[in-house]
Amino acid sequence: MGLIGNLRESIAKMFGTNSRTMYNAFNDAFMEIGGGYAPYDVSMKTYLEEGYNTNAMVFSVINAMANKSSTVPIYVREIKNEEAYDGLKKLRNATGYDMALTQKLKHLSLESKAFADQVAPLPLKKPNPYQTWTELGQLYKTFIRMTGNAYFLIESADDGMNKDEPKALYILPSHLMKIVVKDGVSMVGMENPVKEYMLIEGNQSITFPSDKVIHVKYGNPNYSEDGEHLYGFSPLRPLLKNIQSSNDAMELNAKTLKSGGAFGFIHGKNVPITEEQAQQLKQRLIEMNNDPGDLARIAGSSAEMGFTRISLTADELKPFDYLKFDMKQICNALGWSDNLMNNDDGGKHDKQQEERKRVVTDNIVPDLKLLIEALNDEFLPRFKKYKNYCLEFDIMELPEMQDDAKELSEIMFEGVRMAVFNRNEARKALNWPEKEDEAMERHTLSSDVISLDEAIDNDFNGNQGNHGFEQEERPTGDSERMDSVNGD
Repeated sequence: MGLIGNLRESIAKMFGTNSRTMYNAFNDAFMEIGGGYAPYDVSMKTYLEEGYNTNAMVFSVINAMANKSSTVPIYVREIKNEEAYDGLKKLRNATGYDMALTQKLKHLSLESKAFADQVAPLPLKKPNPYQTWTELGQLYKTFIRMTGNAYFLIESADDGMNKDEPKALYILPSHLMKIVVKDGVSMVGMENPVKEYMLIEGNQSITFPSDKVIHVKYGNPNYSEDGEHLYGFSPLRPLLKNIQSSNDAMELNAKTLKSGGAFGFIHGKNVPITEEQAQQLKQRLIEMNNDPGDLARIAGSSAEMGFTRISLTADELKPFDYLKFDMKQICNALGWSDNLMNNDDGGKHDKQQEERKRVVTDNIVPDLKLLIEALNDEFLPRFKKYKNYCLEFDIMELPEMQDDAKELSEIMFEGVRMAVFNRNEARKALNWPEKEDEAMERHTLSSDVISLDEAIDNDFNGNQGNHGFEQEERPTGDSERMDSVNGD
């Protein structure tokens, strides 16, 4: 049935529309939609067809991003302190999740205050019947980096206790989407200028009400009163020449291999050959090239022949130098590291590790932040049970961030030893389950594992060593319960 056919049937069920009315020709649809289309980047399909689908560099870079992005765990958290939650968002915005030691400690403190301890499940086990959340996340990353836009369609329940709550979330093909603006709307007013969204494939189209679509996009400086800025700016737009250049280089490489690099004139060295002789010679060369037999490569001539090459060799053209340049440009514009793309200049292990961490904070995090903010604003609040909840992602779980996790664990262990944190606070910071033991909530000092109050009282009494206790006088039971952060 195809993309349009599948969506047409789904939308017909959602909105009670006769599916036959959706076979609109492009011009017919254009005449019926009031304010008309906002002009947009005409290369949207080119980014897919000539870029992602055809260019190995573009595909490899975007695919690496999409796969990495889909591995970041996402949680649903209950907000218990709005002020702390607001401070947490500001800290993340200021640091881009690349935090120094003091910022990490502040982040832990704010996070502990902002959220309830328990994590809630995602509201939908699968976003739709055709995809998992992982697949949806991969497509989101692919579309947002390829076109600068991602469109999510919300299908809501129409009856029962869960009426109007989302029952499915689809991602629409960004390269086929157009924005329909309201007739006579001002682009600088308070009114939403978007009337609806339209998916157009060939001469078929489907329209979606604006309140059913979540549009995630990059900023676009190409402002116009017609609404061009309503679309996100594609990172591939400045790369069209690099994409074409690398496509041409690969095409030339294939042609060179196919022809064996031969391009020029055959001629007689001492006696000119006639046009008829030249045609016969050419035909013989074609026959030799088409014959797979070993002896077919041998031919005879009664005259001394010469060959004058008029093409440049691969060594002279240096196509791979141009390809390396195009690859670097593509990686730069897409926010990835060419050192991670299996090239010969990738660097040593330490350099690789550094670059893997950098692309997480500089590439994966910003796009996830855009997505999570959009879903927190327009998707999660539609569920009655999630009115005071939010979606959160945690990059500290990724292998690239384990050096930071090691540093954090050392900080927390030292904090427990110096009674800055209690054991459950340390476990929570490290994403370990908390222990339901009152002792785990107490602040203790050093390896003696005595309470802070006891240590202070005995120090004030002038006792030294063992924090005021002889070994045999230490309270029994405490050390067994509290001698480690694990509470074992």
